[in-house]
Amino acid sequence: MDFEVYCDESGLEALANKKAHLYPAIGGIWIKTSERYRLKTDLSGIKFKHNIKGEFKWNKVSPAYYEFYKEVIDYFFASDYIRFRVILIEADKTNEIKFHKGDKELEFYKFYYQLLHHWIFDFNTYNIFVDLKKNRNKGRLNELCKILNNANLSSEIHQVQGLPSEQSLGIQLADLLTGLVGAKFNKEITGVAKKNLIQHVERIHLKKEIAHTPKFEEKMNVFVINLSGGW
Repeated sequence: MDFEVYCDESGLEALANKKAHLYPAIGGIWIKTSERYRLKTDLSGIKFKHNIKGEFKWNKVSPAYYEFYKEVIDYFFASDYIRFRVILIEADKTNEIKFHKGDKELEFYKFYYQLLHHWIFDFNTYNIFVDLKKNRNKGRLNELCKILNNANLSSEIHQVQGLPSEQSLGIQLADLLTGLVGAKFNKEITGVAKKNLIQHVERIHLKKEIAHTPKFEEKMNVFVINLSGGW
């Protein structure tokens, strides 16, 4: 079966400045390739209904657009064909010198690998799209694709491609969900609209607080990477 994955990040400055946030986050939505048109059409329809012209994202959540973002969230939870996974990294426990040869970019993409690898399943094919970044190593995405293929021999990753977020509604949805979870974990819920949106997710959809989930959770999988060791 063919799948597409759309990814974005939140709070990555904490990988360089550990005082910036408690948890940088990387998240993505998974859909079947056959559902791409449905996702695009439905999200475009919600944008048209609320007269949203540009891209939507967590940082744009405000009282003026609350009803729009609430409807996007409701659409995600009502749509069985969309799954979301996010990983959160304890910023104060990262060590790019010891574990990543002093290379923060390498460190970042190793965490990206952790997001993706555990949701790549046998006998499927994947096209992965990430928010476009200017990487120091121009071959970084191709390298990530190769490593994912080597680690998942019974599946095939066709590509890991960077896309400008304004061109991808899938990346925008990943941004919204990743930012929402990241804000909750970082205790950085600025503004009444963001606070209300998080409470809406918890009270109406999850029936509990946003928190680390079991590995088998399929709809909204939240994983806090344990960098402390142990068993």
